Parts: sequence; C-alpha cells; structure tokens
Amino acid sequence: MIGLLIAVMLCLPYRHRVRMTGRIVSRLVAPVIGWRRRVRANLAHVFPDLPAAEVERLARVVPENFGRALIELFSGAELVVQARTAPLEGPGVPALEAAHDARRPVVIATAHLGNYDVARAALLARGYPLGALYMPMANPAFNRRYVAAMEAIGTPLFPRGREGLAGMLQHLRGGGMLALVIDHYVKRGETMDFIGKPARTALSAAELALKFDADLIPGYCIRQPDGVSFRIWAEAPIPHGDPRKMTQALNDSIAAQVRAHMDQWLWMHRRWKNADKESAGADPSL
Repeated sequence: MIGLLIAVMLCLPYRHRVRMTGRIVSRLVAPVIGWRRRVRANLAHVFPDLPAAEVERLARVVPENFGRALIELFSGAELVVQARTAPLEGPGVPALEAAHDARRPVVIATAHLGNYDVARAALLARGYPLGALYMPMANPAFNRRYVAAMEAIGTPLFPRGREGLAGMLQHLRGGGMLALVIDHYVKRGETMDFIGKPARTALSAAELALKFDADLIPGYCIRQPDGVSFRIWAEAPIPHGDPRKMTQALNDSIAAQVRAHMDQWLWMHRRWKNADKESAGADPSL
C-alpha cells in the first residue's frame, strides 16, 4: 500500500505531493494500522496530564509529519533543491565548520524529528563529508527502493550491522562526519532517562566520538509552519567523558526538542518498550 501511495504521489508537483501525502497518511493510513492508538498510548505514558484535545491533535498531526517526510525522502533531486535553502543555525555550527576545515571526524546525533534526511541533504550540499547509518527494511523489494532513494540524496550510506561497520569506521578514521539517529529502543542498550521515563538507549554515538576523538554534536531538522521548509539546528558539542553521561546528555537534548516540537517527533515509535520492566534499572543519579 505504501509503495502504491508513493508512486501515485510522485506524479504531483512537489509542494502538493508533500501536503497530500501527509493528509492521506494521517486520515486514511494511520487509523487503519493503529498509529493513532500508539500515539495516544505513548503520550499517556509520558504526559498523562496532557489535555485530551491536545492528545487528539497530536494523534492526527504526528502521522501527517511522517507522511510528509516519507514522500520527501522519495522526491530525490527536488528534496535536495528544497534542502539547500534550509538555514544552518545554532551554537554547534562553528564546531562543524572547524572540523570540516581541519578534516576532523564528527558524530552528529539526531532523532526522528522533523525530517533528518533534509538535514543530510543540506549538509552534503554545503560540502560536508556526511555519511549516515541506516536500518535496512525487512521487505527486500521495498528496501531496494528505500536505499536507492537515500542514495539519490547523497552517499556514503552504511547499513546497520556487520556489513556497514567496516565502511563506517573507515569513514570516521578518514576525517568524515557520521549521522546517527539515536532515539531507537535498543534491546542491549543502557537503561536511561528519556523524557522522564526509562528507555533502553545505545551508547554507540558517544563511544564512536571517544574512539575517534570526534566532536559529538546534537543536530535537528525542524519543519517550519509552511509545512515544506526547514531550519537545521546544531547544538554545542557534548563534552567528552563517561559514555553514559554523554549519552544522557544526548537524550536530554532530544527530549528538549521533543517538548518544543511535539507534533514533529515520531510518537508512533516504540521508544519505551517494556517500560515497566526497565524502571527498576534506571539510574536515579542521571
């Protein structure tokens, strides 16, 4: 169904296709496959006092942002043109520029917020040697289309797992930049606080930054009120130290962005899987 939707929407002009895909995913797809229910459940877990009207609004607009991001990804050159106009702002920009000039490695930690593929396209267009780690899709046919769409935005890309590990490490060792989406539930990750609740979190972004003496910079791509343009925000680098504390700082950074842009984070995401079981392991000092 998603493949057919993408094929049909790509026949429309860019701005119309982005708006229309968002509406279709929000109004037709999300209610059928349970996304609205999952948004409500996650909000009840994290923000139990959120007014009912706001919960229902988010249950509608969060899948809409996902739909927009999905068709943007498959829009190739048109997405790149849009991304080039996105301003790059924030206290982390000087560190990015300095690392680029010195050909030093950088790990950019981001989240399922706005559309991180736009940020990747924008940084690549500015000449930053940015690679990205991605999770291959379970469906082989759709995965081929997915990878081709990401490659149309730019390379290098590294699949999660052994296949991509060697290339990713070589890229960082050569002074490249790497983007990691870190707000996944990771079964073997550390139990840490995320928006006030325990959630399994991988330490890999912090560990890579320490291993390669790379700046660890939280970065986000925020959709603007017109629904199609973006601003890219780079926060100040996380100081090197204990990888758990560095990762908690990343979680806190993402949590602040989620609170500021509630309608742009992927609330359908199973971020707090097994939350009741995890709570006993949370470190109260963090």
